Amino acid sequence: MTDTYRSIAFTEFGDSGVLRVLDRELPEPGPGQVRVAVRAASVNPIDWKIRSGLMAAVFPTEFPAVPGGDVAGVIDAVGEGVTAFATGDEVLGTGIGGYAEYVLAEAASLIRKPEPLSWELAAALPVVVNTAYRALDLLDLQKGETLLIDGAAGGVGTIAVQLAVARGLTVVGTASEANHDYLRSLGAVPVQYGEGLAERVRVAAPQGVDASFDTSGRGSLATLVELTGGPKRVVTIAAPDAADHGARFTSGSPADQVPGSLAEGAELAAEGKLELPIARVYPLAEAAAAQDESETGHVRGKLVLVP
Repeated sequence: MTDTYRSIAFTEFGDSGVLRVLDRELPEPGPGQVRVAVRAASVNPIDWKIRSGLMAAVFPTEFPAVPGGDVAGVIDAVGEGVTAFATGDEVLGTGIGGYAEYVLAEAASLIRKPEPLSWELAAALPVVVNTAYRALDLLDLQKGETLLIDGAAGGVGTIAVQLAVARGLTVVGTASEANHDYLRSLGAVPVQYGEGLAERVRVAAPQGVDASFDTSGRGSLATLVELTGGPKRVVTIAAPDAADHGARFTSGSPADQVPGSLAEGAELAAEGKLELPIARVYPLAEAAAAQDESETGHVRGKLVLVP
């Protein structure tokens, strides 16, 4: 085995041009960790937001920084105290710097990959599944209520729509016109985002909105609070100024996690009961292009990198 591996890293905040291929020394897993030979890694909006410095107050960054967390691959080294996995096991979950050929991960953050899942889909699931379960749990949703999801056609939105519909909620989802039929196919009532959103939502949901989930960070938080009748049941994963509106920003602290959510979501996906489109697969070296596409805000589903 080689002593080095390729990663994508940045040494300063900026646009996607700061991303570079960087050879790094192959790390050994510490206690409770495993090393994963990455087969696929996914791109999430949080990746370019951290790279650009937009999230510096929430996610402190040490340089050189390797973006990404979602990975799927094969365990090739096991650290002290790890008994749940062995070398050769196929896994998916959250690693430390997923844009790379190898990644270290806490064993507790991984699950076994269900055999029917492709590597690309397996890598696409962890962040969006964990985040959707977490947000719905924080909103304390009840059957029969109406949920507004801003940015419903993206990865997190796609999962949240399906989970909410399955729980008996009415879901109104914002997206560009091109994604409205897609949202209807998932069971949501689509509305165009942007200026005039409040009026369009009131037409789409005359019964009112009980809770709102902002996945997009497009500056609509004040409107979501207005439509929900207050900030108590408004959660965002994309607007670090949430406190200014009285809403809750969730970044995935351990206290907010829903135990078993990734395993349940992966099984549903393997059974074809949870959809997550793969919008495009990029070679690892083209991570900058993948982040640029993510930054357009018009991706349906997920973008994936393969080494």
